[in-house]
Amino acid sequence: MAERSERRSEPGEKRGRQKFFKKKTCKFCSEKVTQLDFKDTDRIMKFLTEKGKIIPRRISGNCAKHQRRLAAAVKRSRHAAIVPFQTS
Repeated sequence: MAERSERRSEPGEKRGRQKFFKKKTCKFCSEKVTQLDFKDTDRIMKFLTEKGKIIPRRISGNCAKHQRRLAAAVKRSRHAAIVPFQTS
């Protein structure tokens, strides 16, 4: 019998294609934003869902520093009634 040179895959290992993730870049770092203003609703609304939740860092691609500043700006604008807490 001829030996097969096929490699058997381990359990949980995908065959064929490998997943390739593109590294997300922080939009604030690339634009070199020094301050996040809570009154800048156009920029803040891009990081909120339809329900008004803040989009997490792993999805938005923000760095930790700018994600913390974004969260603080969103919370300030909510209390100032510029951005709604929740939409129905």
